[in-house]
Amino acid sequence: MSCDRFKKSFAVDPSLSARLFDLLENTFPGISSAAEFGRKLGASWEAASTPFIRFNDDQAIAHVGVVEIPMQIMGQRVTVAGIHAVATRQGFRRRGYYREVMNEVLEYCDQIYETLVLTTSQPEFYLPFGFRVVEEHIFKVKCSSIGSIDGWRTLDFADVEDLTLLHRLLETRVPVSNIVGVVQEKAVFLVNEGSRPLYYAKDLDAIACMEIEDTRLHLFDLVTTQIYPLQKILDRLPQPIEEVLIYFSPELLNVNNVQAFPYVIDEAVLMVRGKFAAEKQKFMLPRSARC
Repeated sequence: MSCDRFKKSFAVDPSLSARLFDLLENTFPGISSAAEFGRKLGASWEAASTPFIRFNDDQAIAHVGVVEIPMQIMGQRVTVAGIHAVATRQGFRRRGYYREVMNEVLEYCDQIYETLVLTTSQPEFYLPFGFRVVEEHIFKVKCSSIGSIDGWRTLDFADVEDLTLLHRLLETRVPVSNIVGVVQEKAVFLVNEGSRPLYYAKDLDAIACMEIEDTRLHLFDLVTTQIYPLQKILDRLPQPIEEVLIYFSPELLNVNNVQAFPYVIDEAVLMVRGKFAAEKQKFMLPRSARC
């Protein structure tokens, strides 16, 4: 089977984006807004994703997207294929259209990538295609940070300097973990995190994806050219923190007495097809890189 039956190009067909998002919004309400956030921040869905779409007349009825994610896995730089925005229009399901498109996607990907990843709340849809569920972990650290200076400020994406800063750090970042981390990736990050607050510490030149709930810090990702000890992050928070939940492997954060627990983030398991050297390790794919 040729790999170009369903493979399309946003550049060749200017109407393709609108027709695709008509399908995606029907399946994932709100996805158009998330994609628009990414575009406004300088990371176009259309530039990042390779779409495979089955049409019925002029209507998109099934789609599987492929986006490249440069990662560090067990200390090695690897470019993986992220499978995302998998959708079949209601009324056209259970007719084999998704299977047709996915088979072509896998034929295409297997020529280029050794590893495919996706996150889903419905793993049964992907098991027949050679994907397997890989367990992830959350990491808990007890601490007694009493609160200090207010060293983190919220980035203002309407400010050109803040937007330039964000792009600079995304382009030059080091992986947040050498077990599983991401480098030099923008599109997935900005679609996932662009509608959430991002915090910047000038003296560290670091961006944090984090949330604070009472005395608990949720740390989802760090975008920086140097991973600092967790204590430096806590020292710049004005409120006391008694527990930190870390949503990536924390081996670079210089923390002790870390407890790891199996965890499913946002009800979506990680699935992998092909090689994945971190499979037996305790890690989590950061929220900012999930697709």
